[in-house]
Amino acid sequence: MKILLTGANGYVGRRLLPELLSEGHEIICCVRDKNRLGLDKTTLEAITVWEVDFLADVSLENCPKDIDVAYYLIHSMSASTQVFDTMESKAAENFNLYMNHIGVKQVIYLSGIVNNHMLSKHLQSRKNVEDILYQGNFKLTVLRAGIIVGSGSSSFEIIRDLCEKLPLMITPKWVLTKTQPIAIRDVIHYLIGVLLKEECYNDSFDIGGPNVLTYKQMMQLYAKTRGFKNWIYTVPVMTPKLSSYWLYFVTSTSYKLAVNLVDSMKMEVICSDNRLQKMLGIKPISYTEAIKLAFVKIEQNLVISSWKDSLVSSRFDYNLSEFIQVPTFGCLKDEKKLKIHNPEKVLNNIWTIGGAKGWYYGNWLWQARGFADKLFGGVGLRRGRTHPTHLDNGDSLDFWRVLLANKEEKRLLLFAEMRLPGEAWLEFRIDEENMLHQIATFRPRGLWGRLYWYSLVPFHYFIFGGMIRNIGRG
Repeated sequence: MKILLTGANGYVGRRLLPELLSEGHEIICCVRDKNRLGLDKTTLEAITVWEVDFLADVSLENCPKDIDVAYYLIHSMSASTQVFDTMESKAAENFNLYMNHIGVKQVIYLSGIVNNHMLSKHLQSRKNVEDILYQGNFKLTVLRAGIIVGSGSSSFEIIRDLCEKLPLMITPKWVLTKTQPIAIRDVIHYLIGVLLKEECYNDSFDIGGPNVLTYKQMMQLYAKTRGFKNWIYTVPVMTPKLSSYWLYFVTSTSYKLAVNLVDSMKMEVICSDNRLQKMLGIKPISYTEAIKLAFVKIEQNLVISSWKDSLVSSRFDYNLSEFIQVPTFGCLKDEKKLKIHNPEKVLNNIWTIGGAKGWYYGNWLWQARGFADKLFGGVGLRRGRTHPTHLDNGDSLDFWRVLLANKEEKRLLLFAEMRLPGEAWLEFRIDEENMLHQIATFRPRGLWGRLYWYSLVPFHYFIFGGMIRNIGRG
């Protein structure tokens, strides 16, 4: 079967891709920026990549042909707190134009559960996209899910952050809202189970796990499953804005995503039917079992995808290609070199930078910079890294984004996503003469940008100097 996979860089798309390949399907991965498709060489050789932006003007040139099924896994919830619904509608309309031209047989859309007429802006946008897709010249199957639980999912990581960091919580009253979480592996089973299944054409189905829980119960069960206790008290005075700030500062979520999540958390999302579960013979796993399975993946370093690596976790919405060429004109630099004797060990040091291991020198200063970044609306250091030793193009790395991770070329290039009066790059490279190059490049924005850089020169002297010395120890 020939399948088009949109959202191939996203949390669900990255989980779905290997399962589709293992069943022998021919996959066309649809991405805005092919440089962000962080897949291993074997997987890249097994797929075709179609680079297209569904928010841009439609161009029917170079469209793939003879597609049987397309998965629609696109959303823009983190792009804006105001106009993401307009963006999502436009993307769906353009998607229809492409699919009508291609002549796809079935489109499978992963949406959100809608239980009442008064929906949050996020859920209303999901429903609007569904209505738009129903206008396409293809058979549509809609799967409506609530909270998805799995290693690296945004919901799981937010609950994990809250419970692990705050044994005592004063929470807003929306933690008493009921929801029906579903394990990511069950979501994948449903997504694959409806492939070209005629009984599922032009119909919408709710999918959920076996447990209906409040957010408070989810946090309590998380703590119990992990072997500790937490104390949660609710208050009626915390406004949506305060709630958003609470999530933003305690967890690794971006502020824009926190606003939209809080808006949705006030709405109950419970399955109204289980028709599809019976049709496909799926027995969903419990919430606590989903937590245990997530930690099996985490402890074995087998997390395939994380929401933090998608642009959902970023302040920006950009193509990596725009920044992969480090500029020279109008830039300020701190460049250091060091002769090394064990390039393989040094390369491994570079590839394990950040996250729990830290930045090799002055970690408390990096943490202070991350805290300051959070105060001014940045991403901070809490995103960490998905894997302790592996990096892909497009991965998040604390408050950096990986532009290029090429071990064969012995080069790692990072772009700063922190709040800055300009743009910043950090590059590590080992040349053919075993010389380690560490280059910090800053393109200031006006006078304030230059003042910012020069005010940090004394810190750079110690931090960057210590960093290259410690990285270079083979």
